[in-house]
Parts: sequence; C-alpha cells; structure tokens
Amino acid sequence: MQHFANQCLDLARSILGHNLDSIRPDGSIEPVPGEASRPDEPGHAAQALGEFHRATGDVMLNRVDIVDLVARTLTYQIHEDTESENGLAYAGLGLLAFGPSKERNLVWERLNEDTREAVDRRLLHRSDYDNHFQAFNIAKSVTRFSLGLSKKDETGTLIEKFIERIQSNSAGGYCDDAPRSAERADALGGAYDIYGLMQFIFIRQALQLHANVHLRERKLPSLRTFAEKYVKLVPDMVRQDGLGWCYGRGVGAYGQMHLITIVLQAMRDGWIPEDKMPLYKDALRRLFQYFFATYIDQEHGFLVIRDGERDTIAHHTTRMANFDAARYLCQWARLAKTVGGDMVGSAPVQSKPVCKYVLFDRSARKEQGLCIYQDPASGLHVQIPVVSGGTHKYSDSLAFPHMPGVFDWPANRYQPVFIPEATIGGQVFSPSFYGKNVSTAMGLKGAFIFKYDQPELVTVDEKVVNGIGSWKVEWEFLGGRITGKFTLQVKQQTTLDNFRLVLPIATPHHRYRLGSTLVLGAESLRCAVLKDDFGAVWAETEVVSEDAEHRTLTGKLHYYQTLHRDHPLVLRPGQPYKIEITFEPDITVADA
Repeated sequence: MQHFANQCLDLARSILGHNLDSIRPDGSIEPVPGEASRPDEPGHAAQALGEFHRATGDVMLNRVDIVDLVARTLTYQIHEDTESENGLAYAGLGLLAFGPSKERNLVWERLNEDTREAVDRRLLHRSDYDNHFQAFNIAKSVTRFSLGLSKKDETGTLIEKFIERIQSNSAGGYCDDAPRSAERADALGGAYDIYGLMQFIFIRQALQLHANVHLRERKLPSLRTFAEKYVKLVPDMVRQDGLGWCYGRGVGAYGQMHLITIVLQAMRDGWIPEDKMPLYKDALRRLFQYFFATYIDQEHGFLVIRDGERDTIAHHTTRMANFDAARYLCQWARLAKTVGGDMVGSAPVQSKPVCKYVLFDRSARKEQGLCIYQDPASGLHVQIPVVSGGTHKYSDSLAFPHMPGVFDWPANRYQPVFIPEATIGGQVFSPSFYGKNVSTAMGLKGAFIFKYDQPELVTVDEKVVNGIGSWKVEWEFLGGRITGKFTLQVKQQTTLDNFRLVLPIATPHHRYRLGSTLVLGAESLRCAVLKDDFGAVWAETEVVSEDAEHRTLTGKLHYYQTLHRDHPLVLRPGQPYKIEITFEPDITVADA
C-alpha cells in the first residue's frame, strides 16, 4: 500500500500548503470568505500539523516552521475564553505528536511559562459528558499523563465510563450521541449517527500516543468489542460508486473520512480476518476514490465542502474540514505503511438483492436501527434509519430511503422527504425517529419487507404525544422498486389540518464527482401513488434551482414535487387511513 501512502502524503502537503496562510500571528484562524471561525479551529490545525510531523519527520513545510505554527495555534487555543473541549483535545494530541515527554518535546520548548501552566490547568479540568465529547476527555487525559504533567493516569477510568454508557444506552452496543437523561427527560434518545464512529477513531488515535503502552494493550480488547460493530457495517454501507455512510448529521466528506480511517485502523490492529481483507481493501479503494473525486479540488489541491451547488452542516467550516482532511491523510499514510501489502482487493460478485437490519437499541420504550437494502441489478442501494436526530432537526435522520443522487434531501433544512407528514391540532407528526415491533421478512415474489409500528405519534421535534394516534410503516423492496406503505389510525375523533409528502429532485455536482457516480436518469423516480385515503393532490412543482438556500450534500437541488392536502379532514377512530407510494428510480451513472 506504499503508493496509496505516498498519494495521501502528497495530498496532505497540498492541503496544508493552501491553508498555512490562514494561521494568523496570534495563532487564530482566518476563515474563508463568507464563513465565520469556530473556537476550536486552532486545535484542529495543531493536530493536523502534528500528524504531518509524525508521518514525515519534517519540521518545515513550504519553508515555514511548523513547530512554530503548532506553538502559536496551541497557545491561542489554550487561552481561548470560549469553552472548547474539542479544541483542547485536538491541540493536546497535536502537542503530543512532537514527543511523549515535555523534556523532549519540540513544541513545549517554544511555549512560555504562562502557556505551560495554562496547558496543565486546562487539561486537568473536564466535565462529565454522555456524548462524543467524552472522547475529548480521554484525549486530554492521555496528553496530560504522557507529557508528565500528572503522575495519575485517568485514561483507563474514562474509557471504562465510556464503555459503560454504550452498554446502558444501546442494546446493540452502539454509541448514542444524545441519550435520554435526567436533564433531557423529555428527549427520545437514540442519535446513532456517525459521531459514534468518530469516538472510536479519536480514542484509538489518542491511545496510540499514550506513553504507557501497557494501558493501551489492556484497553484495546474492550474497545474492539464495540468498534468492530462499526467495522462490520462498512461492506454493507459502501455502495458500488464508493459513497459510504449517508444518513444523519455531519455526513458528506466526514462520512467518507471516518469510514476510511476505521478500516485502516482495523487493518493495522488485526481486527479484519485474512479472508475478509480483499473485501475491505475493495471498499477502502472505492471510499477513497469517491472522497478524492467528490471533495478535492484536483486542480488546486484542497478540500471543498460547500459551494454554490452543495452544502453541509453550518458548524463544519471549510478551514476545519481542510485541516481535518490533512490530519486524516497523514494518518492514512502511516497506517497504510504499517499494514503493508497492496491495495488489490475485490468484493464477491453479488447478483441477488440483499436486505439487512442493524439493531441499535431495543427496550420497552423504543426500538431503533438501520435498514440497508441493495439490488446490484438496478444499482439501488438505500439506508433507512429509524433513529433520533438529537439536536439536529433537519431531514438527515428521517426514516426515508437515503441514497444521494437518487433519493436526495436538502441540507440544513427540514422537509418530509419521501414519507408523509401529518399536522393534527397544530402539531406536526412524522413516522420517524423510533419504532416498536421492528422486523424484516420475506414477502411475495421474493420481496423483502421492513416494517415497524409507532404506538404513539411523535412530532418532528421528537416529542412523543400520547393519546392521539399511531402509525404503521412498511417498506417493500422488490428488485429496483421500493414501495412505502403508511397507515395512520387515531384513538379519538380528531381533525387532520394538513398532510404532505415531498419529493426533492436533485443532481450531483457538475464538477466534483466520479464518472461512475449514481444519478437519476431521464425517467427520474418513476413514482406512483397506489393508495391514498387522505385525498392528497400533487401541487405545482416548486422550482428552486436558482435558490442558494436549497442544496444537498452532494449537488444542486432543482425542484420539489409535493403531494399534499391543505384543507381539513375529519379522522375517525378505528378507521385506518393509508397511503401507499412506489418508486422505481431510473438509476444510471453520471457520465453514461
């Protein structure tokens, strides 16, 4: 994998070279035009430069002293007034990358006494977190002990607490990034998104820098028990053109980078059986090709996460993403050299459709998970999450078939895409976020069935409202056709104020895309309403091609087709109100 390692390092040099000028003399980061800086960006820059030093041994880049840059960014981050646990954690690992002891650390030598005392003080202080910020606590503990600022190592205790919370919040052993708690008693809980994967990646990176090798070896088996669950998801999640994790907040470029990293870490640690290595190498190759073609400006050599055609979540800035990409590329280079061998790999030829359900949580209160369906013949490959969106109240976590380029949704906006939305008594309800009696089964003619119930309705703000009604949801997959069946029943006579279902039509980026990227062909979604007890009609198509507020994660959103009922309907108890809608998308490749 030497060629892959060299390619990663060359790209990392280019990305860092384009962003070095953004580091101001005081260590703060100059944002790109039209964006605002995040308080943790200096920490991201410090770790990116630290990883570059680990990968190359160099202390100069483009005739710039990177040790000085790390000292400046770390100093600014440490003295930053805004609470920024993640910035401190990234800065700490960036410092540790230059040496495991302060007596032999090149950056530590450049820090003044006031900053050294601040490093000790701020790394010591930590709050207790039940989300991905706990990984930052672990990194801060690793840094403080490894530098010799403390004789007591809290890393093991923090990792044990991290694992205990996984077990208490997930029957399936996955990370819930927004669990229900005393402070969030009315929250649904169950944000099983890519931030769970990120925690394992960040903790593993921190442990690799830990001065106590024996602690790392003791804790890795416990972490492996849960991290392997994410590793095993990879072959099923990566579609034929290389797109990986595509639901929930923070996907896009990070969805690709996190999956590539967890695969390489698993290869390095020996977590992938030898007979499975060709499968994972093939997935790795496709993930990287998609990442390189979709998010890298190959003419200038830097990362592009938003422009006039696509967008991402607001708090992912271009500077942060570029420094993170450089950091990951340097890590990929080191991991690839450690793994050795070549990148030759092949997935087994798959000719039949496959439907899998991944259980995230099952309790008396709720069931949550992910349905993955793929049909090699048509190219259909969707992910249907039944999970909470946490604090992210947009469309990313709704329970519809996610497939960028085919089944798209707007970034940073809420729309009831491909699933119904019912407004009753001024409250807006969606058949998303949680289920009961979740199951998969075989139907007629070899169809796959994925279904679940919602005994009580839940609002789009994820508030369960008792006593109004219930949903029954069923998705049927047959080859390249998907049929969604939704049944609403009320418990007492009430009035439906509004009903709608939205179909966004979009295209991938005209420039940043692979030639093999999957897109809608001339016949589009081939949508048909099979049954409609709500009396909805198709509204006039809303054209948004020229509106910069309507973009997807991968390309331009052109228009919305909305099936709606905008006048009241009296709903009677005991009577099921059904809507069945089918899609047989015309899937082709971008440059076909």
